[in-house]
Amino acid sequence: MRLHYLQHGPTEGPGMITEWAAEHGHAISGTHLYRGETLPALDSFDWLVIMGGPMNIYEYRNHPWLKGEKNLISEAIEGGKTVIGVCLGAQLIADVLGAKIYQNPEIEIGWFPVRFLDARKSVQAFSEFPSELTSLHWHGDTFDLPPGAIHLAESEACKHQAFAFGDKVIGLQFHIEVPEEELPAFIGDTVPEKAAYIQSREEILACTQKIQPIRAVLRTMLDRLM
Repeated sequence: MRLHYLQHGPTEGPGMITEWAAEHGHAISGTHLYRGETLPALDSFDWLVIMGGPMNIYEYRNHPWLKGEKNLISEAIEGGKTVIGVCLGAQLIADVLGAKIYQNPEIEIGWFPVRFLDARKSVQAFSEFPSELTSLHWHGDTFDLPPGAIHLAESEACKHQAFAFGDKVIGLQFHIEVPEEELPAFIGDTVPEKAAYIQSREEILACTQKIQPIRAVLRTMLDRLM
């Protein structure tokens, strides 16, 4: 299997997703769009993984490659590829599928519980997910559920935390991919002022023990997608 990831910033890589792929002997390649790298040909990969990023999905003036990226995502979905989006990646998939993307009522940054709905049992990749998982968040935007998609998860601050479109396309608003060693760079040196759904940098970095159960859930999801 050939996995290709699209990365939008230097600190938001595929992390534990490529860790899983390497352990299974899958080929791994990536496009660092923020460096101006060229998008891959559709026939060069089997899985497309779209990472998070600091930009919004409509910032074409500053990031003109967004239009080409959306075209590739659309072609990958139409071509029957497995497509996984995380945070910005989930918003890009939702946009391609015809859903509205907009500001969430709350900015959500830190470790907060995600509740998985009963509908997860009808989606093979999510059928063994727990009813609740404390996961990492960093987003200010959200998306409506794409037409034909299954709503899988929610949090107190954000109604749409995960969806599935068919059996090969998944969008995750929360971050399930960040390993312990990448957490400090992912968080950076500054975090917005603390609020109801914004934790301090110190609070976030103190919770690396939460990553191990997330790693187990991620691996189960990826195994089932295979």
